[in-house]
Amino acid sequence: MKNAYKVLEQQEYSNGRLSIVPIRFSDRHKIRVWRNEQIYHLRQENYLSEEDQDHYFDKVIKKTFSEDQPKQVLFSYLEDGECIGYGGLVHINWGDQNAEISFLMKTDIKGQEYESYMISFMGLIEQVAFKELNLHKLFTYAYDMRPEIYRILEKSGFKREAILKEHCCREAVFIDVIIHAKFKP
Repeated sequence: MKNAYKVLEQQEYSNGRLSIVPIRFSDRHKIRVWRNEQIYHLRQENYLSEEDQDHYFDKVIKKTFSEDQPKQVLFSYLEDGECIGYGGLVHINWGDQNAEISFLMKTDIKGQEYESYMISFMGLIEQVAFKELNLHKLFTYAYDMRPEIYRILEKSGFKREAILKEHCCREAVFIDVIIHAKFKP
């Protein structure tokens, strides 16, 4: 059985060979591996075990499918049906009509290919956020470690909204957090 979000009328969004579908249980361990490989730029304290990931999907993700106002709406990001990443809307604030975008790709996708995939994902997630959920604002929260993604966000119509100076500590070094935002057209 495929997962479906009660809060969404449309469950799949696509752009040619690329699509997003409600996060699939079968992708959970690929996602775990990618999160562990890229832990340095995620808000994740520890490496995830298979048991951790199974527990998270069973106790946290599963219930979001039936909620009227879930705190997150996550998708498997597919190319020709194969999971190449995942992401979605997290920290959804239904009263203020905003949400943070979360996005993570397979670790070995880099450069122009990464840019192309990210731009496509942003377009798909904006359809969900602005057209389906009628949110007013989307934002990103990123450690100032990967400047190449800010250019991609800006190409996608996001504007730099804030810099939180020395906001996080990574490996005993304080780093800035960069926030980009986009409003409903």
